[in-house]
Amino acid sequence: MNGPSFPLAWGTRTFVMGILNVTPDSFSGDGLISPERTPDIPSAALAQARGFVEAGADILDVGGESTRPGAQPVSAQEETWRVVPVIQALAGANLPAIISVDTSKASVAQAALEAGAQWINDVWGLRADAGMAETAARGQVPVILMHNHSKPADADLQQRLGGRYLGVKYKHLIEEVKTELLESVALAHAAGIPDNQIILDPGIGFGKTVEQSLELIDRLGEIRALGYPVLLGPSRKSFIGYTLNLPPNQRLEGSAAAVAIGIARGADIVRVHDVEAMVRVARMSDAIVRRH
Repeated sequence: MNGPSFPLAWGTRTFVMGILNVTPDSFSGDGLISPERTPDIPSAALAQARGFVEAGADILDVGGESTRPGAQPVSAQEETWRVVPVIQALAGANLPAIISVDTSKASVAQAALEAGAQWINDVWGLRADAGMAETAARGQVPVILMHNHSKPADADLQQRLGGRYLGVKYKHLIEEVKTELLESVALAHAAGIPDNQIILDPGIGFGKTVEQSLELIDRLGEIRALGYPVLLGPSRKSFIGYTLNLPPNQRLEGSAAAVAIGIARGADIVRVHDVEAMVRVARMSDAIVRRH
């Protein structure tokens, strides 16, 4: 197995997941597919990954389909074409980091595992593809289950600040997120995935308004109380942009604040674009909140 073994030593420190977007349309502007970058996408991804690992990343999350509000869906074939060569390059380099595939399609996940991926990060929490739970169980790999209420009709797109969700209704935000995360856990259990291979993600920004995303971070401890490790992914997201009136490339400080508060509230993993800066934020936050 390439890189650190699972499980990680939860509670000892915060683990950092670096984002590798093998897309042309990432909201954050860091997608690796573009004429301005390079036709050799695996080499570009490997260079980015090496930088992430040198900066302190523990996990590399490879995604081939943008999940920003209003993004166009990508076929399983296209998504596989994007992520598999990158994962093969990362696995072949034997970097001291876990390789994760960010997908909701079972066929993509299977191809990624065969290429060397070690985790599955499913932004639909095993709900989008009936075969995903079985794929994870068969591969005996950890799976990240994210809460997601994204609906295109709720998306509001602005050129400068990007997409956000408006008018999303929850009767009781935290209780509904908890209930639906546990429904994803039940799907995992039914397929034979054990508790020690389940990580929860409250899905900041996915079918949540700006205010709901802020509340979720502040109350992250209630998600952590479910008894599973928690991943938090606030990096450069629109709730920061609309709070500070800043475009994606100016959200470093907002991301840092969200990461620090998230760690204080119980996050075990933070998923970020700006790895070097957020590793420093995580280490400082850990020095404060994990002193014992």
